[in-house]
Amino acid sequence: MLLEGALPVRPGHEDLLAEREHMQVTNTIDGDVALITMDDGKKNAITPAVYADLNAAFDRAESEAKAVVLAGREGAFCAGFDLATMTSGDAQAILEVAKGGAEFALRLWSFPKPLVIACTGHAFTIGAIWLCCGDTRIGDRGPFKIGMNETRMGMTFTPWALGPLEYRLSKQHWIKSIVQAHVYDPDGALEAGFLDEVVDDRQAVARALDVAGELAQLPGKAYAKTKIMTRAESIDVMRSDIATMG
Repeated sequence: MLLEGALPVRPGHEDLLAEREHMQVTNTIDGDVALITMDDGKKNAITPAVYADLNAAFDRAESEAKAVVLAGREGAFCAGFDLATMTSGDAQAILEVAKGGAEFALRLWSFPKPLVIACTGHAFTIGAIWLCCGDTRIGDRGPFKIGMNETRMGMTFTPWALGPLEYRLSKQHWIKSIVQAHVYDPDGALEAGFLDEVVDDRQAVARALDVAGELAQLPGKAYAKTKIMTRAESIDVMRSDIATMG
C-alpha cells in the first residue's frame, strides 16, 4: 500500500510509484519452519510500507517456528530501495525507508533462530545486505545479478551496513565488491561470499526449506547464544549507528 500523504511525483516517476502498492508478505508455517516470502509482482523494491508486514511475519515466526526461510519472488529477491521514494525529494519518506531497512537488517543479523535466505533472483543494495544477514544463503542459478552498487550510484556506506558485509564477504573480493561496486552472477556471488550455495532449476526455496528443517533440530538456546556472541561487536556498531539516523 502507498504511504499516507503521497510522495511528490516527479516527471517520469509515475510508473515507479505505481510499483509501490503491491508488495505482499506471506508467512506460512509448516512444522518447525516458517517460510516468509516477499512479492510485489515485479522487482521487490522496498518501500516504507512493507516493514510493518515484514516485522509482523518475523514476530509470528519467532514465536511459533524453530527456523525461518526468507525468500523473494521468482527472479527477484530484493532490488533495493524503491527508486521513486529515494528520488522523491521527500526527506521524511527517504529517512523512513532507509532507517527501516537498517533496522530490519539488524533484526535479521541478530535474529535468535536459524535464518536461511533463498535468493530467488536479483539482489542489490539493501537486498544484498539482507542476504548477507542470513545464517545460510541459498541462491538460484540463472541470469541474476547480486551486489552492492552504491559507489556506482554516487553513494557512500554507513557503518551499520558494513558489519554483515565484512563478516560475510571474502577478503579477496572486499575492495571489488564494496569500493568498486562489482556486480556478480550467482556463481560469482558464491565465490565472493554473498551466497553459501547455488542450485539449479529454481530450487533455492526448496533447498532453503530443507536446510532450515535441519537447523531447526539444533538446540535453540545454544544456537541463539552462540550466534549472537559471534556477532556481538557488529550488532553493537549497527545499533549505535542506526540510533543516529534520526
